[in-house]
Parts: sequence; C-alpha cells; structure tokens
Amino acid sequence: MKKSVFVNLIIGTIGGLLFALGMCMCLLPEWNAFNIGVVCTAIGGISLLVQSIVAWLRSGRKIKINWKMTGKILYGVFAALVLGVGMCLIMVWKLMLPGILVGIVGIVLLLMLIPMFLGLK
Repeated sequence: MKKSVFVNLIIGTIGGLLFALGMCMCLLPEWNAFNIGVVCTAIGGISLLVQSIVAWLRSGRKIKINWKMTGKILYGVFAALVLGVGMCLIMVWKLMLPGILVGIVGIVLLLMLIPMFLGLK
C-alpha cells in the first residue's frame, strides 16, 4: 500500500468518525452537546471534502460529468435526507408516528437505488 493511499484512508476514517460523532452530539439531547456537535460535524465534513478533492487531484483524472450517475447520486442524497428527516421527527421533535412513516418512505426510496444501479433481470 502506498503512503498516499494509507494517509487517505486515515484522514477519511477520522473525518467519518468526527462527522458521525458530531451528528450524534446534535441529535441526542441527553448529551447536551448540540453546539459542539455542529462544530465537530462541520470539521468532519470539511475534512472528508478536502480529502476527496486531494485524492481526485492526485489521480490526475479529467473532469467528465456523467449525467446519469449524477442523477442517481442526487436521488440517493434525497432519499437519505428523507430517512434522516424521519429520524429527526422521532428523536428531536418526539413525533413518533409521522417519523416512522417518513422513515419508511426514506427506506423505500433507498431500496429503489438497488434496481437503479444493478438493474432488473
């Protein structure tokens, strides 16, 4: 394994952990760490973004936009956000039934990604 690949792996892992821990701090009121969680999430997200850009620049590939893949990615982001809204409805606003319904819709939307990428045979 090259050093650059190993460094990318470490930075990506640390960024992902910071992002996940920050989200937990924001969403779990028992922790009383919302402001620190926002900062932690932002640092993790920025480090992941910078790591991705640096890895792409080091690869030397040209920018070629595949609009089908871009649409699938945007759909996946939307579906994940719908699932996240369902989780927030339950955990933050204590709205159990609407949260469950929105969460189920988010899960179904995410499941629809499988045939989008793999196709049906």
